[in-house]
Amino acid sequence: MLNEYPQERRQLADVVAERIERLIVDGVLKVGQALPSERRLCEKLGISRSALREGLRVLRGRGIIETAQGRGSHVARLSGQQDASPLMHLFNSQPRTLYDLLEVRALLEGESARLAALRGTEADFVLLRRRYEEMLAAHTAESADPREHARLDHAFHLAVSEASHNPVLVHTLQSLTDLMLSTVFASVNNLYHRPLQKRQIDRQHSRLFHAITERLPDQAQRAARDHIHSIRDNLKEIEQEEQRLVRATMRLEGWA
Repeated sequence: MLNEYPQERRQLADVVAERIERLIVDGVLKVGQALPSERRLCEKLGISRSALREGLRVLRGRGIIETAQGRGSHVARLSGQQDASPLMHLFNSQPRTLYDLLEVRALLEGESARLAALRGTEADFVLLRRRYEEMLAAHTAESADPREHARLDHAFHLAVSEASHNPVLVHTLQSLTDLMLSTVFASVNNLYHRPLQKRQIDRQHSRLFHAITERLPDQAQRAARDHIHSIRDNLKEIEQEEQRLVRATMRLEGWA
């Protein structure tokens, strides 16, 4: 069977595809982001329009980019979430998984924060500040919807991971987005209406933000881990208190 195009042209398409993949790996192009116009990409890569189109065809075949009618091409989600949906269901159905996830968050986000302090660019820090301020605004709004609040909190933590410039770490955390959001929502729903815990979390976020933007990697790693461990300890304390209250009520009513 004949090749779709000559060997030399196919090799050029692979080279173009690999150069665009490098832009994704380096964080220049992010998941869900629309690709620049063909003219801009050709100028940036120093290639012809026909070579670019062949490279994009290769990337579509690999599932790296997606093209929608009238919307152009964008970077595809690379985490394979659909394949993991039964696992996601299992995780979400088991209450103790919340604490397992917090353990994973402490490990991954601690390293993300350390790398962000070392590798973050000024552009990363501008985005991180924006996410931090959006999260703070939600924290101070009395009528904030807990789910929106959780989304903004998670967006701040995701901006930290993106500033790490470790694509494997970023994609690992993105692949766990639904599960991570469940831990953030548990924190927002159970802790933010308690003034002491809310002030504690706000201070922890502040320490994390400033350690990263002031390029203090060890302090950033410690701040991220302390934040997650504090949430875990607070949630366990609430859970134990609720169990004590249930047992006390049962004794009063003669059930135990």
